[in-house]
Amino acid sequence: MTVKTDMIKEFAIMALERLDNTTKDLKPEQLDWKSCPQANTTRWVLTHISEELNVSMPKFLGTAPPTKWPKDYVGNTGYKLEKIRKDIERGKRGLKAGLNKLTNEKLEEEISGWGGKKPRRVYLMSMVGELFHHEGQIAAILGVEKRIKGQK
Repeated sequence: MTVKTDMIKEFAIMALERLDNTTKDLKPEQLDWKSCPQANTTRWVLTHISEELNVSMPKFLGTAPPTKWPKDYVGNTGYKLEKIRKDIERGKRGLKAGLNKLTNEKLEEEISGWGGKKPRRVYLMSMVGELFHHEGQIAAILGVEKRIKGQK
């Protein structure tokens, strides 16, 4: 591992620890609460994070994504909280293992993504930024739910 990958890994671990802390007391009945009909649910955000970790992130790490991933995974109300947590844990392990294998040369390799051809490190940092972003969404959803329901 290199100094650059160490930094990305530290940033990723920070985001994942925040996610763990935000969701540690999450109850299954909170997964589908919405503040308004247009809002995302915690379930939607968690399954989106899981899909990013398990399907999108491997591309940017230069590793293989799962060969079978459900097309209807994100937001699927058929998945219990335990399954979603297990999938996220698998994605975390893959992210950490993939980062451990990266070299400075690999980080600078140009790869294609939503923003065109850019160095791999750009996409990895963007994806880790997504983890922070989505953890914040979950914190907001849970905070609004508490306030609306008059809980402390």
